[in-house]
Amino acid sequence: MKTIYFKKGKEIIQEGTLSDCAYIIETGKVEVSKLGTKGEKKIIGILTNGDIFGEMGLIDGLPRSATVRALEDCSINVLTQDTFNSMSIHNPKALMPILKVLASRLRATLKLVENLQTKNAKSVSEAAAKEHANQI
Repeated sequence: MKTIYFKKGKEIIQEGTLSDCAYIIETGKVEVSKLGTKGEKKIIGILTNGDIFGEMGLIDGLPRSATVRALEDCSINVLTQDTFNSMSIHNPKALMPILKVLASRLRATLKLVENLQTKNAKSVSEAAAKEHANQI
């Protein structure tokens, strides 16, 4: 894998751009963020040594789902599509860490959706109870 160095504050990937590689942090710390509906930056995570990002674009080729910026000087390994494909053929077990990250992030997303649904159901129920009380 090729190693790239990023200075503190440098944007590594930008939300919405096309992608064909993933990144594994060797040293340093990065911030993962998304733009909110009003254009505001929402920080969704901080990643450090050994963490991977950009893996969704590597797998599905769709535009980046978030922006990643270096919070410190970083040394980052680049996992290209060619390397990923070669690993999947010659050493599929080497892909397990990526699959574990994907599974973990999917579980966290499902938990968030569940919490939002519960919160929304409670809000709807409370609003209906208030409306009913106001009609009495």
